[in-house]
Amino acid sequence: MSTKSAVVPLLSRTSLFGGLAADDMEACAAAFDEAHYAKGETIFVRGDPGTHLYLVEKGRIRLSISTSDDRKLTVRHAAAGDLFGEIAALDGEPRSADATAISAATVHRLEHNAFRGLWSMRPALANRVVTFLCGRLRETTTQLESIALLPLEVRLAQFLLSALAGRSAPQGRRVPLELGFSQTELSQLLGASRPKVNAAIGALEKTGAVGRTLDRIFCDPDKLADIIQRRSNA
Repeated sequence: MSTKSAVVPLLSRTSLFGGLAADDMEACAAAFDEAHYAKGETIFVRGDPGTHLYLVEKGRIRLSISTSDDRKLTVRHAAAGDLFGEIAALDGEPRSADATAISAATVHRLEHNAFRGLWSMRPALANRVVTFLCGRLRETTTQLESIALLPLEVRLAQFLLSALAGRSAPQGRRVPLELGFSQTELSQLLGASRPKVNAAIGALEKTGAVGRTLDRIFCDPDKLADIIQRRSNA
């Protein structure tokens, strides 16, 4: 499969490129090239030039900020169909976070100047850029609000429900969920220590919202949603 044919369906799922006319979508897809990263490989670090926007085809990428004492705050994960590195690629400023492959990854890259050329020539894409940036700002505000104001059990329930992506199970059954990363990684993503996340998982287990084995978590979407609603309004 060519890079272009692989990129078009991925782009159509993103909030930045989704909804573009076919000719605009084809032109954008043709400007991407393909890159591969091994598990643990650094893609860029904070302060690097913002040379590319990235689109994930396979694997998972951690976007994080490290402190001077080597503590790490995970801003978000980018998985298949997600964009990352878009802010620096848009404004040409240095990277604001580190990007690391936490599994082997295939990504497609759009160079900064090529991106600017596309949106300057295609008004529909320029409009999508504005909408996309507003959406990113809202997501960041919601994430900060959650970390500052919501109990860890609620943040964990929100994450698990989102990771289920609408999957459901028969009454009285749970949905298996393979996170594909460690509990330490989950702790960084939730902005809490590993022992506290482990305790939060235990609290959700007691309610019947989750069960777990060595490599899987089994989730009850209805109970997770109920926990989120009750605790958020408490």
